[in-house]
Amino acid sequence: MTPEHRIPHQPPRQFHTIAIEVLSLLGLSLVALLFLFPFFWMVSNAVRGNNEVLAVPPRLLPNEYQWGNFVEAWLHLPFGRFFLNSFIVAGSVTAITVVVSALAAYAFARLKFPGREGILVAYLGTLMIPQVMLVIPLFLIISKLGMVNTYQGMILPMAFSSFGAFLLRQFFLSIPRELEEAALIDGASRLRILVSIIIPLSMPAIGLLSLFTFIGQWNNFLWPLIVVNGMEYATLPLGLTMFQTQQGTAWNFIMAGATLSMIPGVILAILLQRIIYKGITVGAGFGGR
Repeated sequence: MTPEHRIPHQPPRQFHTIAIEVLSLLGLSLVALLFLFPFFWMVSNAVRGNNEVLAVPPRLLPNEYQWGNFVEAWLHLPFGRFFLNSFIVAGSVTAITVVVSALAAYAFARLKFPGREGILVAYLGTLMIPQVMLVIPLFLIISKLGMVNTYQGMILPMAFSSFGAFLLRQFFLSIPRELEEAALIDGASRLRILVSIIIPLSMPAIGLLSLFTFIGQWNNFLWPLIVVNGMEYATLPLGLTMFQTQQGTAWNFIMAGATLSMIPGVILAILLQRIIYKGITVGAGFGGR
């Protein structure tokens, strides 16, 4: 073979693989930094003086760290009460949503009854209605029931969501029917099957629904703003607005309070991450059957 007909030298395949992995890591790192920057900026403003927050040009790091802002923000307003109210509202809404969604999802996924598909379409159609459009009708109902400025008024209107039923229904459909058929042969009721078989296998989806619901209600501002009239039942998002007074806005205290309010959501996400990630592999395994 003449030198002109030799196959040109190609770099090893391993080099291409390493290069792709390095570029992927760099891209993911840039995206992660982009998403993490708002949190960094919040914490940076939480530990500086209020005058420095609005300084021009802005500085990434404060000239003097004021870690006492967290303590002052906690003591300036009844933050303990705000935390308790948020836990009660978010926890109650999450618990009711999971129970109701599991029952509705099992009915749509496994039971056969007249008009099931039509009811499901109408049920999911409610997802297209913005919450803002429901505020006035919900407030009128809550007002007639005497639930304004109460825990019930904040919890009940938010505790029923078609999103949870749709999410769990899709996961229930991926569970093999043979498991239920064996239980039915043994004489188990539908409720027993749901509690003993379906729900344990659906913990990844339930964990994801719980996380979304809890964080959504923890950060909910619009509905508590309408229903709550005072500080007794105010949640954290409402409490943070109380740093805005006629004398000015304490931006550093707002940032400190917002940083503290993030802690429960971060802890919950860390605790549920294994369950959520496991759901990807479990759902893939069921989906192939």
